[in-house]
Amino acid sequence: MSAAYEVAVRAEAELGEGPTWDPAAGHLLWIDILNSRVHTYDPASGHRSVRTAPQHVGAVKPRAGGGLVLNLRDGVGLLDPDGGFRWLHHEPVPGRRANDAAVAPDGSLWAGTMRYDEAPGGGTLSRITGDGTAEVVLDDVTVSNGTGWSPDGRLMYYIDTPTRRVDVFDHDGGRVTNRRPFAGIEDGAGFPDGLTVDAEGAVWVALWDGSAVRRYTPDGTLDRVITFPVPRVTACAFGGPGLTDLYVTTARVGLDAPPPLAGSLFVVPGAGKGQAQPAFAG
Repeated sequence: MSAAYEVAVRAEAELGEGPTWDPAAGHLLWIDILNSRVHTYDPASGHRSVRTAPQHVGAVKPRAGGGLVLNLRDGVGLLDPDGGFRWLHHEPVPGRRANDAAVAPDGSLWAGTMRYDEAPGGGTLSRITGDGTAEVVLDDVTVSNGTGWSPDGRLMYYIDTPTRRVDVFDHDGGRVTNRRPFAGIEDGAGFPDGLTVDAEGAVWVALWDGSAVRRYTPDGTLDRVITFPVPRVTACAFGGPGLTDLYVTTARVGLDAPPPLAGSLFVVPGAGKGQAQPAFAG
């Protein structure tokens, strides 16, 4: 089943990623990783802005006290409301960069990394608390990507892209156990990238080189496919005042002849109902 999409922002992002609705500001945040750019888009007014991050940026999320938290090449940094920047957790590793990140129900940031050359096992998933305490949750990761939680917070979904799977863990008090497959992506359908979990507990998965976003019900059944006119669909998130519009980022990196809309931000109005996302507690 397909649905009608609209172009929210026509852009040429090299690696558009990480759409996140900021309810306090009433706008969508999204990034271009390789151009170190943080974008904002206000769907009510159409206003857009772009700022440059200090380094390649894998994710950006709102902070509970105002400002933003950034998953950067060399660690996790804080952007204050006045524009000032400071490191919260600084851990540079040569050849490694940040990738996707998500805020857990307790306000901690679960920040992923990967190697630029995508060497197997070169990435991690770490839990960063508001005071900067960092704990590696998963090592031996290749391309740490989509992370999200069930509405009751008892399950965590996670993607290490080359596995071609969405996995699910039991989640309790910031700890994850009992990793198991939730949904697999068949050959020829692309690779799983970013994900979001809706208010019904269904998991929406963006497919890199798959030109689509898929929705899986809580039991892992595929029940919806939304296709786009570009191959590299990277991530998705619900936004808008009622969290009913699905925003989708895309990329043009590595394409010899990118389609005209590659790198743009898309929206599917009325696609479903998202969950309110917590802000980072730092």
